[in-house]
Amino acid sequence: MTNEDGLLSISGLKIEAETPDGWQPIVNGVSLTLRKGEVLGLIGESGAGKSTVGLAAMGFTRPGCRIAGGRIVFDGIDLMDLPQSQLRALRGARIAYVAQSAALAFNPAHRIIDQTIETAVLDMGVPRAEARRNALGLFAQLQLPDPEQLARRYPHQVSGGQLQRAMTAMAMTCRPDLIIFDEPTTALDVTTQVEVLAAIRKAVQEHGTAAIYITHDLAVVSQMADRIMVLRNGVEVEEAPTRQMLAAPRQDYTKSLWSVRHLHKPAAPREDVILDMRDVGAAYGKFRVLDGITLSVPRGRTLAVVGESGSGKSTLARVVSGLLRPEQGEVLFKGAALPPTVDRRSREQLRQIQLVYQSADTALNPRQRVRDLVGRRLELYFRMKGREKERRIGELLDLVELGAKYMDRFPGELSGGQKQRVSIARALAAKPELMICDEITSALDQIIQGEILKLLMRLQQETGVTYLFITHDIATVRAIADEVVVMNRGRIVQQGPKDSVLSPPYPPYTDRLLASVPEIDPDWLTRLLARRQEAG
Repeated sequence: MTNEDGLLSISGLKIEAETPDGWQPIVNGVSLTLRKGEVLGLIGESGAGKSTVGLAAMGFTRPGCRIAGGRIVFDGIDLMDLPQSQLRALRGARIAYVAQSAALAFNPAHRIIDQTIETAVLDMGVPRAEARRNALGLFAQLQLPDPEQLARRYPHQVSGGQLQRAMTAMAMTCRPDLIIFDEPTTALDVTTQVEVLAAIRKAVQEHGTAAIYITHDLAVVSQMADRIMVLRNGVEVEEAPTRQMLAAPRQDYTKSLWSVRHLHKPAAPREDVILDMRDVGAAYGKFRVLDGITLSVPRGRTLAVVGESGSGKSTLARVVSGLLRPEQGEVLFKGAALPPTVDRRSREQLRQIQLVYQSADTALNPRQRVRDLVGRRLELYFRMKGREKERRIGELLDLVELGAKYMDRFPGELSGGQKQRVSIARALAAKPELMICDEITSALDQIIQGEILKLLMRLQQETGVTYLFITHDIATVRAIADEVVVMNRGRIVQQGPKDSVLSPPYPPYTDRLLASVPEIDPDWLTRLLARRQEAG
């Protein structure tokens, strides 16, 4: 790397986390360089240290962590020696961060547009009208619907995918020199992901912005990165240009990441129905989000609900779980009408239907240890205490591949994937008959995704639990579903057995969804965009 185009240099980076046993290394000797306008992909399984390295590029560490060695130099500035006031001035203006969880990045008490332009107005002196105009342009470029209306909404009034794109616009509004993208498309459906990836790539190229792109999705990173670095347990495994890495990875661990998940659940006969939704409609204020939803979920099976961001998938989950009162229709559970809201349901009804949220960051109380998060369900529904409760918490953590050693950790001491597994363990603690899984594998790397899906299928075989599985990942649908519902703009556009819905010929909307599933090929996105442009 020459001094002329060099932007970021990290050498011998060591980061430690405080544990009951003292300070333990979580990043050990990582080095990387980044040129202006270059994109480096950081991949590896959950807990590999990807996000920790990305945050360190801003001179930042999470609470409970410390930089124990190495150097971080940004545009000739040694961030390790920089006063906090000057570090804060760099962040947002010259170095921006797009977090994995958009829900945590926005203040729920302020409108989206005010938060998007805050750094540009307050730190860079951009006139408010100009900053607002730039932000609305980015909203449109990132394919957000009706930018003017969305700008006036509060974070809870938009879908997870829409909020993720708004956060990307927030990071790009100051035209920074370096952006750290930490799983920026995790919450997006495949069709929206295509547009966001294209917009990010175009913005990076047009503005000469350098980027560190953190992801567990190999197909996504192959579209975005000039080079790829593989991390495992806080140590670099290998690094190479993207095409070289994809064609001939050197290390066995890297080759294991390349193997595509081949889970495929065989078709099973439809048993009696455990959940019925009949002509259900729902709205947020005057904004109607569900219209005429009629579906049934067979007992002991998995119904997958797929569709674009904002199609109403998560709202459907909120209605079934009693978090949102339906405006019309009824929801039947085991043949009996469910009370419309949580506060009117019995303790047994609450136990039988458990919801695992899309964002573990917002679902887990940051002030409670894992033992308390999981153990609360055991106390509430089974009155477990003492050694019996302790033993069961350990069993549940073993089930989700964490183990008892995580009992005394707080959520802030866990990776995104580890937090999601705690959420799953907490739901399983209630021994539910119906689990509503809202994008529960979206934050997990491919290796852990496969393990969690195998776990869920095994639990279904052993306990007969039923899953209502909301996802935008078609590979996950193929792996775990018995039946599929396709949603668009609050309506069901197709439903039926998995093999029928996912086999041609497809209705136009389903065809667009399936065509948008990325491939591990650096030219895939370019070819897809070219085909769409030709088609008009």
